[in-house]
Amino acid sequence: MFCTKCGAAITSDAAFCRSCGASVGGVAVAVAGEAPAMVSPHAGVGAIAYATKVVYAGFWLRFLAYLVDHVILGIATVVVCVPLFFLLGGAAYIEAMREHGFENPGPAQIVPLILIGTAIAGAAIVLNWLYFAYLESGEKQATWGKQALSIYVTDLEGRRISFGRATARFFAKIVSGLVPLWIGFIMAGFTERKQALHDMIAGTLVLRR
Repeated sequence: MFCTKCGAAITSDAAFCRSCGASVGGVAVAVAGEAPAMVSPHAGVGAIAYATKVVYAGFWLRFLAYLVDHVILGIATVVVCVPLFFLLGGAAYIEAMREHGFENPGPAQIVPLILIGTAIAGAAIVLNWLYFAYLESGEKQATWGKQALSIYVTDLEGRRISFGRATARFFAKIVSGLVPLWIGFIMAGFTERKQALHDMIAGTLVLRR
């Protein structure tokens, strides 16, 4: 199919024309094989940077959504990880260290606690990953924090992202966090399409409804 506004080829599930940014629902679409009326000067750009109806979510909206999400995740982490600590015997090892003296604990007390701590940290990472990846690739295209602020995640054509892309976006945040002074995240405040570094890596946008 072709966008009749600019003549660029578009996929049937795209929400926006990749070339001119026009909403697919708002303009006629020519069937493949029909000659388009004109050629976009931006053909091949491959993004919705020229869209006139697209409103990008800026840094502060995303930051507030981040705070809401991490309050939710903090509560969920406590609910999941505290029982896990006891199930893995963490309390028993701490009691054993108390009995033998905290000043000189032996390997028999320290190593199991390190393993338990590693398991709990892994469980917390999995919980965070599933929360972000499942919700951002779901029907609402947004975590609960983003839903509260009326923002959502799309690909560069305004489409719902897959679970795999949402996973890539989540782990790309590690790269954003490695940039000094959190610049990888702050980029959402000054880049053209309000993309943080992890959005650029994963090929995603955060839009306002």
